Amino acid sequence: MKFLLKYLEPFKGRMSVGLFIKISGTVAELFLPYILTHILDNVITTLEVKRVVFFGIVMILCAGTACICNIVANRMAAKVSRDFSKKIRKDLFAKTLYLSSADTDRFTIPSLESRITSDTYNVHMFVSMMQRMGVRAPILLIGGLTISFFMDPMLSLAMLATLPFIFITIYSISKNGIPLYAKVQKSVDKMVRVVREDTQGIRVIKALSKNEYENRRYDEVNLSLSKEERRAGTIMGSVNPIMMLLMNLGITGVVALSAFTVANGTSTPATVIAFVQYFTLISMAMMVISRIFVMYTKCAASANRIAEVLDTPDNFYVTEDNSPADNENFISFDDVSFSYLGKKNNIDKLSFTVPKGGTLGIIGATGSGKSTLIKLLMRAYEADSGKIKINGKDITSYSREELTSMFGVALQNDFLYADTIEENIKFGREISEEDIKRAAKIAQAEDFIEALPEKYNHAIAPKGTNLSGGQRQRILIARAVASRPDIIILDDSSSALDYKTDAALRKTLDTELSGSTVITVAQRVSSVKNCGRILVLDDGKVIGDGTHEELLENCPEYKEISDSQMGGAFVD
Repeated sequence: MKFLLKYLEPFKGRMSVGLFIKISGTVAELFLPYILTHILDNVITTLEVKRVVFFGIVMILCAGTACICNIVANRMAAKVSRDFSKKIRKDLFAKTLYLSSADTDRFTIPSLESRITSDTYNVHMFVSMMQRMGVRAPILLIGGLTISFFMDPMLSLAMLATLPFIFITIYSISKNGIPLYAKVQKSVDKMVRVVREDTQGIRVIKALSKNEYENRRYDEVNLSLSKEERRAGTIMGSVNPIMMLLMNLGITGVVALSAFTVANGTSTPATVIAFVQYFTLISMAMMVISRIFVMYTKCAASANRIAEVLDTPDNFYVTEDNSPADNENFISFDDVSFSYLGKKNNIDKLSFTVPKGGTLGIIGATGSGKSTLIKLLMRAYEADSGKIKINGKDITSYSREELTSMFGVALQNDFLYADTIEENIKFGREISEEDIKRAAKIAQAEDFIEALPEKYNHAIAPKGTNLSGGQRQRILIARAVASRPDIIILDDSSSALDYKTDAALRKTLDTELSGSTVITVAQRVSSVKNCGRILVLDDGKVIGDGTHEELLENCPEYKEISDSQMGGAFVD
């Protein structure tokens, strides 16, 4: 919860003004029962209409002041909580984008989504409630008890007798709230994960008629969430009934004791009326305090989850390496090993080099380590051992901006967002219209884009659902090459292209981007056969290394793949 105070620091001025206004309105509200008692005891007995009217106007002014102050303070509180939660969401989202891949795997995407949405909402509601009710309730409680004590100490003791039981009830139940609501949020994570998976795979679900299966899968996580919410709600909801019982017992005690004091002449009916009003205010204050405690447990659980992300250290460190440039070994892997889980190496003692402007093909079965190799090169994960260098320097010696600016990447399952084709290729970068069209031409996307009525201003639906698979991949490739990067990575990004278009793409890359180093990860031999060097991976190890012709002679696995795909024939 400490980080909440840090985020509230910029708003302390506005909160102080709102606090003053809220206190003023609450104090005015506290005086109403006291003024009424004064009227009944001292004013009406004089039979002076002017005095009755005067104090009536005073009551109206107090009521009006309380109303206006509460409205103004509540509006200020709403603005503060809005800006406060906006800042938290912004920082949390930004932190999420800069988390390392290992940290993202640890948190999981669905959990990060629910932290940005439902967890920030819980924190927002608590901050809002604390400003609106967290100030008013204690003043009504303490002020009501103080005024009533000066009016009649005996009756006040009857009220005070119930308060310890109320506080014990609130504390005993509320201390269990944080772990309960932490479990609720974890169940929310599971539900978000299922919803996210189903929305992404809705076409496959319909194609395979698995609607009922996915409904049952969702029902399971929804039922689990419902059980956790019911358990938390049942336990935390017991606060209000118990408090109502204790407060009603307190009112009963006040009424019984007041009957005795009035009969003995030690108190007046007007005082009893005032006491009932003050006890009502105190009861309302206690109810609000119980709600605040319930909301606090939700907020604390959510705040811990938010802070867990915000406090995650940035694992991207930068070392010093003054080695000279090395165009011959522009990309270099030297005895590199890596494991996701720390048990079995997913990449095992991998070594190879690629010259500046060279081409590298990587092929292998699913799970052989192809994409893992790319992730290590881009420093999405840190290698467990060995050295990875770019242009003679260890990749750890480059800043994040320097490293990412070297790459242009197109992945098989990359994303397109709801905007124009031009904006999807530009991707927020300063790229000229000429370079955008050039990139589309290289990616073999020019023909279908020019055939569209709006051409480059054609609006793409979310995830590019209004384009074919091949069209999506060509736009992604255009995005990768638009900035003229030093290294272009095509990770199975042409799987939806026909052989002829794929061959044309390779030729254009060779002629138009001869200065860029191109790494192609593919399942098809036709996509890598013209590369200057081809690595055949199996279980994280290199089982074949050489040109297409060399591998056909020396690597049985590669020859088997080649023969099985097209009988050794390719489209040139």
